[in-house]
Amino acid sequence: MNYAQSIPSEVALKNLSQFITPNSKLQTPNSNVSGPIRASFLSKVFFFYLYPFYYGSMKIIISGYGRMGKEVEKAAIAEGHFIALKIDDKKGWENLRNDHPYADVIIDFSQPEIAIDNILNAFELGIPIVTGTTGWFDKLDEVAELCHKKEGSLFYAPNFSIGVNLFFFVNAKLASAMSSFNDYRVSVKEIHHIHKLDAPSGTAIKIAEDIIKNHPHLREWINRPDFGAGLLPVVSEREGEAPGTHVVSYESEADFIELKHEAKNRSGFAKGAIAAAKWLIGKTGVFTMDDLLKSLF
Repeated sequence: MNYAQSIPSEVALKNLSQFITPNSKLQTPNSNVSGPIRASFLSKVFFFYLYPFYYGSMKIIISGYGRMGKEVEKAAIAEGHFIALKIDDKKGWENLRNDHPYADVIIDFSQPEIAIDNILNAFELGIPIVTGTTGWFDKLDEVAELCHKKEGSLFYAPNFSIGVNLFFFVNAKLASAMSSFNDYRVSVKEIHHIHKLDAPSGTAIKIAEDIIKNHPHLREWINRPDFGAGLLPVVSEREGEAPGTHVVSYESEADFIELKHEAKNRSGFAKGAIAAAKWLIGKTGVFTMDDLLKSLF
């Protein structure tokens, strides 16, 4: 079932709205159901269907209700969006398939081992999905093929922070400029909280891949401090509750150049994911932050 088919028509929504007044008093013909009870029901209908329709709010399903899931919830509510459902296990997905609540989009911050299942579930349900879960990108081609086959909508990113995506841009330009200077050894370091399961981070992998694309003397990255010929070392550290730090270093005998991004908290990731969700609705295909940013500039 495609959830877009369950959206009430504009005429139906306007007809419903006339029965609900600001103080939730019911103004309808005689009914077997008492006024206050029907008013309560119609008020829920209004806030679940009418309000988002008229005011541009999204109804969001959160997949993965951990640190980032809670951050997304907080940021979404602050922007006036609605949380339709929070899923944190397989039973939650089963309930979603059985209950069929209407939703505009799913925002997923779960775990690498279940991310693909979550994405495929979204395709089957016909709901656009935004995922910030990393550790599954080796299967991206297969997922993209299924997305196109199902006419699904997928927005994935190793990092939704606007600052990090600007960091990506500068990193690629710097790598290209530094490729002419063989005296410099380049390395990448990422620091995250002890609960992060994948290493290196998806952000660090993109940083490394962008360096290799723009630096002809490097052929592959390796997740240890190894400066062998053609290798780009990527070092992963796990410390306390650190939300995320990424550092690119160029070192020679003469000097040291460092490009660094340090997240102060998780709010930037959550706001970026919500911006991606708003942008994704109404589109089909596979998209990244590059697509979103290009559409803005």
